[in-house]
Amino acid sequence: MESNQEKILNILLSDVKGARITGSDEISITGIVLDSRKIQSGSLFVALRGTQTDGHQYIATATELGAAAILCEELPEQISEQVTYIQVEDSAAAMGLIASAFYGHPSRKVKLVGVTGTNGKTSVATFLFQLFRRLGYRCGLLSTVQNQIEDEVIASTHTTPDSVALNQLLAQMAAKNCSHVFMEVSSHAVAQHRITGLHFAGGIFTNITHDHLDFHKTFDNYIAAKKGFFDQLPKSAFALVNIDDRRGSVMVQNTRAKVETYSLQTLAAFKGKIISDTLAGMHMDVNNQEVWFRVIGRFNAYNLLSVYGAAVLLGEKPEIILVELSNLKSPPGRFEQFHSADEIVGIVDYAHTPDALENVLETIAHLRSGNEQVITIVGCGGNRDSEKRPKMAAIACKFSNKVILTSDNPRFEDPMDILAQMQKGVPPIDFKKTTTIADRREAIFKAGLAANPGDIILIAGKGHENYQDIQGVKHHFDDKEVLLEVFEKRHSN
Repeated sequence: MESNQEKILNILLSDVKGARITGSDEISITGIVLDSRKIQSGSLFVALRGTQTDGHQYIATATELGAAAILCEELPEQISEQVTYIQVEDSAAAMGLIASAFYGHPSRKVKLVGVTGTNGKTSVATFLFQLFRRLGYRCGLLSTVQNQIEDEVIASTHTTPDSVALNQLLAQMAAKNCSHVFMEVSSHAVAQHRITGLHFAGGIFTNITHDHLDFHKTFDNYIAAKKGFFDQLPKSAFALVNIDDRRGSVMVQNTRAKVETYSLQTLAAFKGKIISDTLAGMHMDVNNQEVWFRVIGRFNAYNLLSVYGAAVLLGEKPEIILVELSNLKSPPGRFEQFHSADEIVGIVDYAHTPDALENVLETIAHLRSGNEQVITIVGCGGNRDSEKRPKMAAIACKFSNKVILTSDNPRFEDPMDILAQMQKGVPPIDFKKTTTIADRREAIFKAGLAANPGDIILIAGKGHENYQDIQGVKHHFDDKEVLLEVFEKRHSN
């Protein structure tokens, strides 16, 4: 990640506390690099301790390739007189501060709003991006689905990029005169200091349920990571929380930001009530104003309330916000609907946690008008939190007439092992209505061809993703493409 200009090292270190410097701190730095293979003359190499490798192992390589400085937690045995070493307690935290300085503190040049929580982050960030563009602002988006600067789409590989890539993106957004940037803030991003050094205008909390225990180990650690985002907010920011989530108040216990709340169930600054909810749209009361929205489902009612609240807190007029919100559509892969010629409804949704799956299926149950069947296709990702696997199967069985357990990004695990763990959650009474088909394409075809007119097929877990991650290789696979292929086959028969 290179900058257009050089920066003097001591200026980059001005916010880094307790750094021990060996060598000159008046050298010029031309770029910040985490991969030693990308070193160029003048680079600052950051030795990060990752989950897979330890960057300290590559300090010698970085030195040989011409690194001007090394940021590390431990000094190497061999010290080069041509290189400056910056020893810190936490390389990732220091890197966030250095990256922000290197790119000219871009988060201070925009109104940056972060969205955190287990579910809803993408929808809320995307709705805010769409809304503020409709309100006439130039905007940036940093999300799981994609990063975007106005109409320019930049591929996304992580929910939150590393701090160097993140500051570079923010600098591009500031350079292109974006006034607002909306970003998802993952628990990994907080724990790994990817957002350290950023200045936020506001933070939004959606909800919290069990997820990512493969990384955080315990639910308490996961909660602490989410809370860490609000702990970092400045006094000038707002902290908008879903007070209906029992941990909403916990998130803001130690924040310096101005705390505001939204709710469907209790008194709050931003209060909503669902009047009616159908496949065509949702009628709501928002702070005593009746509005019709194109998006549907109770979970989206919460998403819309948080977006409305954030927009008001950013200074926009309530009545104008509601008019523009009523025109928004769901982001790709979030309760995205498709209809066959013979009136089968296919829904593709990213739901990959027990809570998200239950929310989607409860919404479908509420929208059902008669005797139509609900057929759910669901899997669980490999090398991720295994505790949720039986829970996902149990929830699918509870709300569906037929369930097909299938593969979903097995990564380096055997898909059949994952499916065996999911099968443990199937109640004996539901054995007959549950089928296991490891091949996801075959699973979608089976559901699509077996469905009757009016039935609802939910394909859960992948949403916007257009690949299957198998043994480290991403093979093209898009749930939507396969679903439409099945619908076409039904129509041609």
